[in-house]
Order: sequence, then structure tokens, then C-alpha cells
Amino acid sequence: MPENEIDETTPAPARRVCGTMPVHRRLLTENPSYALARDAVENRAFAFETGMETSARVGVTVIPVVVHVVHHTPEQNISDAQIAGQIEVLNQDYRMLNPDVSKVPEVWRSLTADCRIEFALATEDPFGAPTDGITRTETAADLFRTDDAVKFTASGGHDAWPADRYLNLWVAPRLEDPDPNLGEILGYAQFPGGPPETDGVVIGHRFLGTTGTAQAPFNLGRTATHEVGHWLNLFHIWGDDGQGCSGSDFVADTPNAGGPNFGTPTFPHVTCNNAPDGDMFVNYMDYTDDIGMFMFTQGQAARIDAPLEGARSSFLKP
Repeated sequence: MPENEIDETTPAPARRVCGTMPVHRRLLTENPSYALARDAVENRAFAFETGMETSARVGVTVIPVVVHVVHHTPEQNISDAQIAGQIEVLNQDYRMLNPDVSKVPEVWRSLTADCRIEFALATEDPFGAPTDGITRTETAADLFRTDDAVKFTASGGHDAWPADRYLNLWVAPRLEDPDPNLGEILGYAQFPGGPPETDGVVIGHRFLGTTGTAQAPFNLGRTATHEVGHWLNLFHIWGDDGQGCSGSDFVADTPNAGGPNFGTPTFPHVTCNNAPDGDMFVNYMDYTDDIGMFMFTQGQAARIDAPLEGARSSFLKP
């Protein structure tokens, strides 16, 4: 077996690692138009967060999803059932229908939010033909990095479907960050405002869904919930400033936190003078194990509204 190749005996990473922020910083450096687009996205988000603008979105927004399964081995060519299970988890989590929402500490229960978003596998391909919303590509690559190679047929992946009509979700054999200190990552996403040909979410096959190849402690579908949150413009709740207290996720009702939480913390976990309740480690945008995250907040839901009426408004029905 090649050095980096994995099989069902390879243990999952001990801690959640997400590659979204390194991708974000790379795009800011490489793509001036991305930086300008991000300014516009954040200006709108600020207006929604502060109440200068309110959502005109009515009812539930349904987002068509295409899942591009890029596999190096037969095992990695995950089943339709594993994919369907992931879609079910997304729908529960974004509608606040997840049974474990009851585990949110009482101090935050009034903040839990129904984001009024549902996801459905696409039924029509970009050319109008019927589809099950899944593409399957055998690849010679046993791992991909955060350089977006998995998103292009020419580099062993699969080209995106039009990003204004579909959420592209790539399932990869293995993902690694170029930074050796990060190593294997669970997934990454592209924030609103990026190039359409790379827009979407990427997840390692062992961290998608709840059955099949999904491996504990990341086998409850929450990696996709987390990464789709980034795709909808949510940041990590500690503000990505390392272990400091100066960063922000630009959401008022998520307490400032001194870095990510891992595993399954015990309430309260106090950092950054946020006593008595401490870090909101039960939030989907922290780094806890799947079994330890249960909620989005009202502020996060408002922040999600902003791109759905801006950079991602093509998903709203006329």
C-alpha cells in the first residue's frame, strides 16, 4: 500500500481539523477579486447582524446538492445510503430537528435557531437530464490537498456543476493540508464570493454521513454541517486567532473563546473572561467531536440569511 493510502483499519484523526481558513487566506492572496467580493459579503453580513437589514426570505430555502464521489479504492466509492444519511443529518441540523438539541446547556437553549434551510440531492443535471444527484469518479490519486485539485477532472477529481444552481459537495479519498502541522483534515469549504469553479465543500469519505465508511468520532455527519456552515459564511466561533482572545466570528450571541475545543468538553469551559457559562463548545462551528455539537444560534442564522439574499441569492425561488 502506498505511504499515504488508507483503508478501513486506519484510525480517524484524534482531533477535528478543518482546512477552510487556510483556503480562505490562500484565495485572499492569489485572487484580488475574491478579496473585493468578500468585502461586499461581509458588509451585508454586518447589516444583518446589526439589524440595519432584515431578512425578506420567506419559509424554507431548499438547496439542490450534487455529491461528487472521487474514489481511489472500491471502499471509498461510498454507497447511496451513506450519502442519503448525510443529507438527512444536514436537514435535521439546519432545521433544529436534531434529537440531541435537547443536550444544549440550559443557558443557551433560548439562542438555538432553525436556519430555515433544507438540502436535497439534485434531480436534474446542468443539461436538464434526470439525475440522482451523485457523480462517481475513479481517480489515480490516493489523497488530495487544499489546492482544489479534487474539483477538476483534469487533476483527478470532478468538475463542479454550476455553483449558482447547486451546492457541490466533493467526497475525497483523503485530505491533507500543505502545513505538516495540520496533517489530515476532515474537510474544507469555500466562503461565499469565491471562484464558481471551486465553490463548494470537500469532505473525506470517512467523515461523511453516519454509516458505511464513516469513522468515529466523526461519524454523525457533523463535518458536513460544519463545512456547509462555512459555505454559508459562518466562521469558527473562536475567531481563528490561535489561542488568543482578540478574534471574532462576527456573531454577537456566540461567546468569545480562546481557541477551539476538542473532544467532548464538560460544561462550563471558561476562557477569555467568558464566565460563568464559558465557551459555546456545543456549537456546530467549534471543533468538538460529532457527538458533542448540537446547535446554531439566532445570530448565526441571521448571518446565514445575508448571503442567501446576496452572494447566494440564486438559491432563492422567484
